[in-house]
Amino acid sequence: MPVDFLTESQEQSYGRYGEEPSAAQLTRYFYLDDGDKYLIAQRRGDHNKLGYALQLCTVRFLGTFLTDPTAVPEGAIAYVSGQIEVERECLPSYLDRRETRMDHALEIKDWLGYKDFDTQPEQWRLLRWLYERAWLTAERPSVLFDLATARLVDNKILLPGVTTLARLVASVRDRATNRLWKVLSSLPSRSQIERLEKLLLVEEGGRQTTIDRLRTGPTRFSAPALVAALERLLEVRKIGVGTIDLSRLPAGRVRMLARYAAGVRAHAISRMSDERRIATLLSFAHVMEETAQDDALDVLGLLVADLSRDSANEGKKDRLNTLKSMDEAALQLCTACSVLLDFELNDADVGDVSSVVEI
Repeated sequence: MPVDFLTESQEQSYGRYGEEPSAAQLTRYFYLDDGDKYLIAQRRGDHNKLGYALQLCTVRFLGTFLTDPTAVPEGAIAYVSGQIEVERECLPSYLDRRETRMDHALEIKDWLGYKDFDTQPEQWRLLRWLYERAWLTAERPSVLFDLATARLVDNKILLPGVTTLARLVASVRDRATNRLWKVLSSLPSRSQIERLEKLLLVEEGGRQTTIDRLRTGPTRFSAPALVAALERLLEVRKIGVGTIDLSRLPAGRVRMLARYAAGVRAHAISRMSDERRIATLLSFAHVMEETAQDDALDVLGLLVADLSRDSANEGKKDRLNTLKSMDEAALQLCTACSVLLDFELNDADVGDVSSVVEI
């Protein structure tokens, strides 16, 4: 169960200040209302008042209390100290008594309605929510970690240690993944599994496995390329897994397995556990059937478009070649019409003109 998926930035920003809060964040999280100021006013000494106020604002903003409650950006300290009208130079004295800081944190937690991470049913709700997202989506664990952190802050649950939350995300995601492998591997029949396993074998007289060859789609559009694309489609369909219903499984997770199979070496797939290997190959073959069909249609569409362009070009050439004869015929027709519409000409004159104009 790997838990080293967090980036350095995620680890450093988790449960601590990364930079100065923005003006909007100061207004939302660091503004002290009358109730806050009443509690702060009960503290003895300006250093305790400022320290208490900063702890209150910090837990709102970060979702946790700091080991050093004075490790707050200068802009936030100035904003808070200005509201309670104390000098910020007194803040270092707040570190003198650890018991006082702990008592303040407990009182603030009760005042704001925050709960500990292991409180039930909040922890169970988080687990259920994490599992649903891990099952339905193909989100990376680092994304799930950030989403879980935001959910904890929104629900007023104090953040656990970074390793604790990372392990929880990894374990839930692994559980969802193992369930997906188990369900997928149970769907194909024995004969279908045998055909799927053959995808990992090197073809007789060839130098690559069947799965490596099927991964490669058409790279040009021509009649031979269309034939090759159709043969590829027929070969994938012969595996016989297109009729297996995967509609009750999350499409994003199935496609992620298929993408993994399309990018990793066949040897790596062959070394997987039975459930994972069959699930990976089934996902690949199921998605590849759609992909191969789309590729064949794309080649056909390009060929038809190319033929249409050639036909249009031939038509233009034929028209240009006959344009001179058409112009001469049009001139003769124009002359004939002008004669017929000239009421001043008698029949004899019309006969003379008609002998000249070939109609």
